[in-house]
Amino acid sequence: MMRTLSLLVLFLLYTSFLLSQNVMTPEMLVQLKKVSPVGISKDGKYVVYRTSEYSLENNATARTLYKIPVAGGEAEKIESFNDLVTDASISPDGKYRLFSEDVKIEAITGREVYKDLPNSNVYMYNSLNYRHWDTWEDGAYGHVFYAPVNENAAAIDIMKDEPYDCPQKPFGGSEDYLWSPDSKSILYVTKKLHGTTYAVSTNTDIYQYTIDTKTTTNLTEYNKGYDTQPAFSSKGQLAWLQMKTEGYESDKNDIVALVDDKPFNLTANWDGTVNSFMWSNDAKKIYFVAPTQGTVQLFEIAVPNIKNNKKLQLPKQLTNGQFDIRGIVGQTDNTLVVTRGDMNHATELYTVNLKDSSMKQLTHENDANYNSITLSTIEKRMVTTTDGKQMLTWVIYPPNFDSSKKYPTLLYCQGGPQGALSQFYSYRWNFQLMAANGYIVVAPNRRGMPGYGVEWNEQISKDYGGQNMQDYLAAIDDVAKEPYVDKDRLGAVGASYGGYSVFNLAGIHDGRFKSFIAHDGMFNIRSMYGTTEELFYVNWDLGGPYWDKDNAAAQKTYTLFNPIDKVANWNTPILIIQGGKDYRVPIGQGLEAFQAAQLRGIKSKLLYFPEENHWVLDNQNSIAWQREFYKWLKETL
Repeated sequence: MMRTLSLLVLFLLYTSFLLSQNVMTPEMLVQLKKVSPVGISKDGKYVVYRTSEYSLENNATARTLYKIPVAGGEAEKIESFNDLVTDASISPDGKYRLFSEDVKIEAITGREVYKDLPNSNVYMYNSLNYRHWDTWEDGAYGHVFYAPVNENAAAIDIMKDEPYDCPQKPFGGSEDYLWSPDSKSILYVTKKLHGTTYAVSTNTDIYQYTIDTKTTTNLTEYNKGYDTQPAFSSKGQLAWLQMKTEGYESDKNDIVALVDDKPFNLTANWDGTVNSFMWSNDAKKIYFVAPTQGTVQLFEIAVPNIKNNKKLQLPKQLTNGQFDIRGIVGQTDNTLVVTRGDMNHATELYTVNLKDSSMKQLTHENDANYNSITLSTIEKRMVTTTDGKQMLTWVIYPPNFDSSKKYPTLLYCQGGPQGALSQFYSYRWNFQLMAANGYIVVAPNRRGMPGYGVEWNEQISKDYGGQNMQDYLAAIDDVAKEPYVDKDRLGAVGASYGGYSVFNLAGIHDGRFKSFIAHDGMFNIRSMYGTTEELFYVNWDLGGPYWDKDNAAAQKTYTLFNPIDKVANWNTPILIIQGGKDYRVPIGQGLEAFQAAQLRGIKSKLLYFPEENHWVLDNQNSIAWQREFYKWLKETL
């Protein structure tokens, strides 16, 4: 009898151990395969993609190339895709190669200015934009070059001695320059401003460089906001993305096409904003992805050939479901290849049947991992806000959720501030991992989110501590009514604008929360204005400089919505995380907040990542971040 009981106990312990292991962990998360598409093969039969897989044991990342039939089947490992996929850097006539390289234009350091001081490392600046994202300006600018493919001739710099970057810093890539279909010209995207004027403007333009004459024409001079992502159709028609408002980085993003040689806004009458697009193979339509109702979906819109005899049509939504279409890879016949994922799954390749919009998963790179764990349940919940609006809120439940139990619950505060809170899959703020650690996650699509019309999206600007804060509280209060929510164990977490939200909520939450985590958030918006690198962002969203006493919008921001002015109300444990190379929300923000919490005698902790920027990119730092995140929650919730 005793032996039977012992075996039963061992069995139960073993079963309990297995159950405790079948959820997402930080180590599993960082070692998932990341799938990134290369393109569709020239014959239209295959999709070429690469995977990157980090090994914690070896502290190394393995990258592998594959091709997989568009019709479905087994992926085949390949060594190169040079003969499979068209090389966009080669001109259509095959004569020239297009590329980008840094060119040293300005002397910045002491050793460069004073040749007799070879060890001087002082940096000297006469204007702003002295640092950007995570690097200090060193006087080198990314320029576009072209050179003959089969000759030993020197490459030609199409920007000459101009201090302008292409690709755009910090996130631009090869999509910022391309060949015209006739190989006679090069289109490139850049902001032809310099210094302080660069830092306060979003006025990027699309330029056309003609090879024969070596002259440049500004194709979008009329528009003072962003012009990006130029692309030609198979018939040679040009389209691009455009924001019309100077200085507003989150303005409505429209698709503009040249029709009768004039810019024609295809999405002007559509109450949404576009992430990215691709021409159809027959040049009659444009496919694009855009946020809508807490997800990102695939749309199509017809392109008129003659402006005056064809009405502007509204886009047609092609896909619908609890997932995000993250990008468009390409088209072959009646099939579109896209990337797709959701809050439980990292990106994989899918096909979309353009006849009936049905979808089929192509790649299964992480199936083994996901099949070995229990996934979270994700529900859409509509919450009534304090001003009577209906707000979509994602609620993510722990694996094996039991409604008869009580769970600690986290309010997730999204960054941006106008980033979509869709079915994204973050390798940092991962809802699946939060739920796996036993937390219910409440993720509201508060004011400022795209996908609910331009008015909802724009409301947050100059109202940082206003209605959207009430939206946060409405969401957590609504979910906290449920019997399975432990009202004595509520936390609020977030990064960037989400970090600001946490700092602000810490002063106004009226005892709702027992723990806070803020990553790279604005704490003192006066010093933020004085140290951030992209001034157009704070000029638009905060309302302008703090010294402008005649600017009512700015003064409202600095007097009512500044977290530093609410520190006297702080009484809740807070974990503060800060990147040393974050120049968007510089290091002083996190240090000021930690110092205030410590001097107020509040339980607090600082995580300082000296080599990380606004994100955490190093794999081992990422795991350390996750371990500290959950260690803090365990201590305080």
